[in-house]
Amino acid sequence: MEYHVRRQDRVITDPNRIERLLRNGRFTTLALADGDEPYVVTLSYGYDPVGRRLYFHVAHDGMKLEMIARNPRACATIFAPGEYQQGECAHPYESLILRGKMRVVGDASEKRHALRTLVEHLEAEPERFWASRDLDDADHTRGFTALCLEIEHITGKAGS
Repeated sequence: MEYHVRRQDRVITDPNRIERLLRNGRFTTLALADGDEPYVVTLSYGYDPVGRRLYFHVAHDGMKLEMIARNPRACATIFAPGEYQQGECAHPYESLILRGKMRVVGDASEKRHALRTLVEHLEAEPERFWASRDLDDADHTRGFTALCLEIEHITGKAGS
């Protein structure tokens, strides 16, 4: 499903700008559906630029996992707001809509990769985080449930 942006003057097509938004964002609002039942949740994410995917850390069970098992299609948005312009009724922003398939990460080496991706993306000082942890310790992946959004399509938009 691909839609065009009505205001073509607002479309973000520059790959570098899209990449910057993916790298600088910290949260995404993820939309899932199960039949006619929608579900939206905001999650922190880790961006893997090589694999062009987002990773999420989630609980071991629950609605997200049940819905993904029945319908892996997902849509997510990353929003970068600017400062609201008082007196002008204007609010600059940049946003991305990502579409793709979700899956639960099962492989232990990919779980380690997901955890590393999340920490590298979210932590200001990831080396400090890893200093007291052993990523190769099986306990880190055994107690860790990760989801992966395989990005198939990105639409970007900016406004002022």
